Amino acid sequence: MSIFRFQQFSVIQMQSAMKVCTDAVLFGAMAPVNKGDRVLDIGAGTGVLSLMAAQLGAEQVTAVELTQASYEEAQLNFGNSPWADRLEAVHQDIQGFAISIGHQYDLVICNPPFFENHSKTTDSLRKVARHNDELPFADLIKSADQLLSSQGLFYLLLPVHAVEKFVEAALVAGFYLSKQTDFRGYSHNNAKVSALTFSRTDLVVSRALMTIYQSHRVYSQDSEHYLSAFLLRFSSQPIV
Repeated sequence: MSIFRFQQFSVIQMQSAMKVCTDAVLFGAMAPVNKGDRVLDIGAGTGVLSLMAAQLGAEQVTAVELTQASYEEAQLNFGNSPWADRLEAVHQDIQGFAISIGHQYDLVICNPPFFENHSKTTDSLRKVARHNDELPFADLIKSADQLLSSQGLFYLLLPVHAVEKFVEAALVAGFYLSKQTDFRGYSHNNAKVSALTFSRTDLVVSRALMTIYQSHRVYSQDSEHYLSAFLLRFSSQPIV
């Protein structure tokens, strides 16, 4: 069985198309979660971002997932976690969920399918997880607009090449980019993905470059600062 173990929870990832990866974990660890927040995770997959949000102090986390296999896995991971009473998995497309739900959230997080006009995998689950046919950027932005409170934040991970297009589309809907952190593997690499935070208030944009690794298998001080509360390698407790 494929299981990714964190300090306070584990993620079973047998059926979900997209497995736990460093970019996603760092993205989750840096999420702007405030204690007591109601958080919505769009395209939750295994539920790893929802679990991290719960650990960071979210009062309630709703994880919406389109595919049956990933939904079932997220539901299982939530039930096995210390925060089962604060985590809810919903099997539905976000477009329908946005129409049917009667309340709003303090934080909307999403690690969306983001490949456009690329050759597509023949694996149907990976196709849904990696390509935005089922969740075009316009639909994602519209759903976030419907579901986010007036003072809430919209937080997502995108490849660098897609940032400009998304920022322009978000601005039309009244979302302003407030923070952008670009991730690169090593200091000699170019950044490949960006963690973006949007709000409904026009603020000066904060920009940063995060180098994940100092050397082979050694995290940089910056990335360790965020990951130390999650990854087993940083645990003070013996691994059993």
